[in-house]
Amino acid sequence: MRRSVTIFLVATVVILGFAVHSVWTLLSLLVIDGREDIISRAELPAPNSGAISDRPQLIPKIIHQTYINESLPEHWKGPQKSCLDLHTDYEYKLWTDKKSREFIAAEYPWFLETFDGYKYPIQRADAIRYFVLHHFGGIYIDLDDGCNRSLDPLLAYPAWVRKTNPTGISNDAMGSVPRHPFFLKAIDSLPEYNRHWMLPYITVMASTGPLFLSIIWRHYNHASPEGDDRVRILFPDEYNNHPWSFFTHHVGNSWHRNDVKLIFWMAQHWVSVTLVGFTIGFALLYCIYTTFIAPRQSSSGPRSKFAYSRIPFYRRISSKSFELADRHQV
Repeated sequence: MRRSVTIFLVATVVILGFAVHSVWTLLSLLVIDGREDIISRAELPAPNSGAISDRPQLIPKIIHQTYINESLPEHWKGPQKSCLDLHTDYEYKLWTDKKSREFIAAEYPWFLETFDGYKYPIQRADAIRYFVLHHFGGIYIDLDDGCNRSLDPLLAYPAWVRKTNPTGISNDAMGSVPRHPFFLKAIDSLPEYNRHWMLPYITVMASTGPLFLSIIWRHYNHASPEGDDRVRILFPDEYNNHPWSFFTHHVGNSWHRNDVKLIFWMAQHWVSVTLVGFTIGFALLYCIYTTFIAPRQSSSGPRSKFAYSRIPFYRRISSKSFELADRHQV
């Protein structure tokens, strides 16, 4: 194998290896589902069971929610009321934009510059939920999630999040004791992940949203936390869709823009998108090879008989041959 081809192949392997390494955590989320930390339905008391009161209550009885101000849209007042009616003994905290900024400035001033610098309001709404869970503890619930039953059974787990399909975890419903190491890692990592991507949806998801939290979750589990440091996972059946589920889901996605349609379309056709991506990638590599590598190889290498025979006949006849032929005719 010629040296130029070897260099090209080695460079291709290095580039592909670096690309895979860069997204390895994301790839691992496709096969890691968190079942080793599942909150099994068998260990959860039934909605009206007397065993609920026998369980330890580690998480404080606080419900956190976020909105721009205190004037909630009508379509979210119903879900909010369902949670308040079922939890009359819980403290309720609605984190408006003003209250959120004041809290960050008072308790976490090192984060205020990042908090103020977020381009999209939803990024601040994402970030504040990690900080209040770390500081106060309690349960965070998105406004488009209503309560189907008492959340008391979930107070027995030092930290829990919700599993999403097809991969990763969500940040729309979470519970924690104060100062849990998982949420400490989440708030510590926020400045590092504050990057701008081409699409608003990707920027939000990767900097503060569920994708960010899923990556932090994978890194956190690499350290093999034990006991109360583990993060338990609430799977879809216990989240909604059944009479024994804890939540009901309502109209949401208020921050989604037009770019989300493209993302969702790509998610629905991910096999085709992957094949097209590999095709384009290999086509680019082939173009690089034929444009830069192959010409140098042909110009520097020895000429074979085959290569010589491909030269047109009239170019293989020297001027001296013409002279001899002319003299013979004369």
